[in-house]
Amino acid sequence: MNSVILKSVLTCPHCGFARQETMPTDACQFYYECTQCKTLLRPKPGDCCVFCSYGSVKCPPIQLRGCCSSS
Repeated sequence: MNSVILKSVLTCPHCGFARQETMPTDACQFYYECTQCKTLLRPKPGDCCVFCSYGSVKCPPIQLRGCCSSS
């Protein structure tokens, strides 16, 4: 059985600010507001959530299922 990592470092593509966040375990997070520049981040095309697009670790649903590989 795979262990799920719940912490991911999100890096804002606009200002470069990075912050460790705890990911939700039961859903993908579609929006995230950068705490420094206030830009609203959305997933890149083909990704299910902001953690898959801008995080150091993919979201828990993807870790468990591996259903959506990022490009």
